[in-house]
Amino acid sequence: MSAGSQQMQQPATPSFSIIAVLTGIAMISGFLVVLSSQLTAPLIAENQRLAIEAAVTKVIPGSVTHREFVLLDNALKPAEKGVEGQAIYAGYDVDGKLLGIAAKAGAQGYAGMIYLLYGYDPQCQCIRGIKVLKMAETPGLGDKIIKDDDFQANFDQLDARLDPQQIALLNPIVTVKHGSKKEAWEVDAISGATISSKAVGKALNESAQSLLPKLLPLIDQLKRPEQ
Repeated sequence: MSAGSQQMQQPATPSFSIIAVLTGIAMISGFLVVLSSQLTAPLIAENQRLAIEAAVTKVIPGSVTHREFVLLDNALKPAEKGVEGQAIYAGYDVDGKLLGIAAKAGAQGYAGMIYLLYGYDPQCQCIRGIKVLKMAETPGLGDKIIKDDDFQANFDQLDARLDPQQIALLNPIVTVKHGSKKEAWEVDAISGATISSKAVGKALNESAQSLLPKLLPLIDQLKRPEQ
C-alpha cells in the first residue's frame, strides 16, 4: 500500500472532540481560579486588617485600640458586613478616651495612584500623621514620601480647622515648594519628589474638605464606644 493511501485512510479528528477538550480545560482552569480565590480571600482580608490596624496606631498617636465605623447619609454606623459607606476608624487610649479618627485618602502621583491613611485630632483640629497604604512611585525619588523624616514631620500637627460655617476647611491644605513653608496648613514638598509630595497634599485636602464637615457634628457618637 502506498504512503498516499495510508494518509488517505487516517481518520480525521472530529472538530467536536477538539471543542470538548478545550471546553473541559477551560472549565477546570476556571474552577481552579475560583478555588484559589476562595482559599486566599480570608488570608488577604486578614493581612489587610492587620495593615489597617498598624496604620491606625501610627496616624493616631497614643491609640491602643480602635473601632471601625461607616459614614453613610450623614450618619455613623458600626462597620458590619453588607453596610457600605466611607470607612472611619476611631482610635482610643488605654482608658477608652477618643484620641482621633483615621480615614483613607488618595490622589494621582507620578507613577500611579497614591493611597494613604491619615489621622485627625478633633482637639487640635489638625492632622497628626499619615501612612501610605499603596503606591507605585519611583524608588529613591517618589517613595521618599514614606522615608523622608522631614516630610513626615509635616503631619505632626497639620492645620485642618473648619471655617466658622463648618462647611469647608478654613485654609485649604496645599503643598509648597521645598523650603518655603510658612503656614501650618502647608505641606513642605520634597526636593526631587514634588509630584508625589503634591499628591499627598491634594489627597489630604480633598478628603478633609469632604469628610470633616459631615463628621465633626457626629464626633460625640465616637466618644461613647460600646464596651
